[in-house]
Amino acid sequence: MTVLVAGVGNVLRGDDGFGVVVAERLLADAVPEQVRVIETGIGGLHLVQELMAGAEALVVIDSIELGREPGTVLVVRPTVKDVVSLPVLARNDELSDVHYATPERAFMLARALGVLPEETWVVGCQPVDAERVAHGLHPTVAAAVDVAIAEVRQLARGLGIDWP
Repeated sequence: MTVLVAGVGNVLRGDDGFGVVVAERLLADAVPEQVRVIETGIGGLHLVQELMAGAEALVVIDSIELGREPGTVLVVRPTVKDVVSLPVLARNDELSDVHYATPERAFMLARALGVLPEETWVVGCQPVDAERVAHGLHPTVAAAVDVAIAEVRQLARGLGIDWP
C-alpha cells in the first residue's frame, strides 16, 4: 500500500496555508516508507503529476469551508465530477484551467486520467479567514494542526500502515 499525503494551500493567504503547515510538520518527523508526504501549494497540476507516479490512496490536507466553528477538523470523502461523461464542450469548460488550483479540479483531472485512487480523503480545517493577505495561521487554526496530523496518521493506520 502506498499513500500520497498532499498539503495544499497558499501560505500567503493566512489560514489557506493550513495544508502546507500540516505537511511540513509531518515531514519534520519520521514518515513510514509506504507514505509520501508532499506540499503542493496552490499547484493542483503538481498533485496530478504526483498521482501519475502511482499511489493506492490519497489524503489531501486543506483549509476548507465546512460551515463549522473555526479550527474544526473533518475528514471527508470528496465528490468528484466525472468529466469524461460530459459533452465535449462542457468537458472543455471544466478542464480549461491548466493550473487546476483547487483540489476539486485536480481530482477531476486525476479521475479523467485514471490516476485518482479509490481511497481518497480530504482532511479539512475550517478557517477563521483564508482570504486575508498574511503569512501564518490564526491561533485557532494553528491549534488544529495536531488534530489534522492525528487524522492523517489514523487514515494511514486504517490502511494497514504502522504510523504511531
